[in-house]
Amino acid sequence: MSRRFALAAALAVLALVLTAPSLAAPQAPRATPFPVSVTVDNGKVTIRKRPTRIVSLSPTATETLFAIGAGDQVVAVDDQSDYPRRAPHTSLSGFTPNVEAIAALKPDLVVIAFDPKGLSGALNRLGIPVVFQNAAPTLPAAYRQMRQLGKVTGHAQEANALTARMTKQIRTIVDKVHAKLTKASVYHELDETLFSATSSTFVGRVYAMFGLTNIADAAKAGGSDYPQLSAEYVVAANPDLIVLADTVCCGQTAQTVASRPGWSRIAAVRTGSIVRLDDSIASRWGPRLVNLVRAVGTALLRLGSQ
Repeated sequence: MSRRFALAAALAVLALVLTAPSLAAPQAPRATPFPVSVTVDNGKVTIRKRPTRIVSLSPTATETLFAIGAGDQVVAVDDQSDYPRRAPHTSLSGFTPNVEAIAALKPDLVVIAFDPKGLSGALNRLGIPVVFQNAAPTLPAAYRQMRQLGKVTGHAQEANALTARMTKQIRTIVDKVHAKLTKASVYHELDETLFSATSSTFVGRVYAMFGLTNIADAAKAGGSDYPQLSAEYVVAANPDLIVLADTVCCGQTAQTVASRPGWSRIAAVRTGSIVRLDDSIASRWGPRLVNLVRAVGTALLRLGSQ
């Protein structure tokens, strides 16, 4: 249950073995004025000078830092930051952090996505500034976090360019789908026990951009945005699109889905409208969000052609 909870939390809190958007090449730092201040989840944070020893305990932030050209300032990332490969990977944990191990790296900035046991306060008492960016609930919030990282690292211009590019790419994909497909439903699978995500989650809002009906919305039991559906429920809902965010963790494929009792009758299975996502892309809200949107859009365009 703990793994499922972590995955769900990261989604509300989104993940494709597809080509990622090109990461910006490191550039010489511009004359960005410091100090700079940002207001994040641990309050107002002031960075006195351009950081050169950044520790990222947030996989989403790690991707963003490298995408905006701040990768050469990163000295360590956590054990869940698996992208990009050239990031300086370590055994540091963002869920059960070791304050002493982090401090031993002599960071001048630490970026976190969780704040367990008062991590940010403990690091602050050691004179280490912390930027806490909890899971973004919406696209605008995700873009704001990217721009904040640009500001505190001296790469504001690159961050602004990244979010502008992402906005344009996503809008183009969504508009193409809207022009071709008028109505469809989606089932998003978090794991093989059929936990899903409603339209109130980050990934759910991505589906909403396409105008998709999310079959999990009608099963929002006990107020949870991550209800566990039954096989009978999914079959009866008959989704036009199935998105698998459990391909790495649980080995799910179009074939395993089709082999489930009764699932061969589902529209998405019959038309082959099954999207396999890398779990990490489905659970992050950084630069590779474009990959998620593109994968869903491609599947919907095929569906509209059938």
